[in-house]
Amino acid sequence: MNLESIAQNLGLKQRSQVKADIEVSCGYSSDLLSDVLAKAKNSTLWITNQKHINIVGVAVMLNLAGVVIAGGVEPDANTIEKATQENIPVYTTDMSLYELAGRLWELGIKGC
Repeated sequence: MNLESIAQNLGLKQRSQVKADIEVSCGYSSDLLSDVLAKAKNSTLWITNQKHINIVGVAVMLNLAGVVIAGGVEPDANTIEKATQENIPVYTTDMSLYELAGRLWELGIKGC
């Protein structure tokens, strides 16, 4: 499924100013960067509660489809700036990480 379609279906708020016409292969949720580095893969949509700039570095290293920051957490300004520079779609939502994972599953996005 396309990331733009997912964002529209779930009412996600885009924070980085990049195109999100990207196919999502699977979803992964974790707040441990080392866990994401070990288990996520190319085109994964990562959901987290982390908001710092290091999430962009992980997304770039793994060529992730994008990052969704859940729970009403807003990313730091430097995180948004770096995500835009690196062409990483970053979204936010007021949904909890748990609810967001369930909604993604309902849309057909399976775990990695």
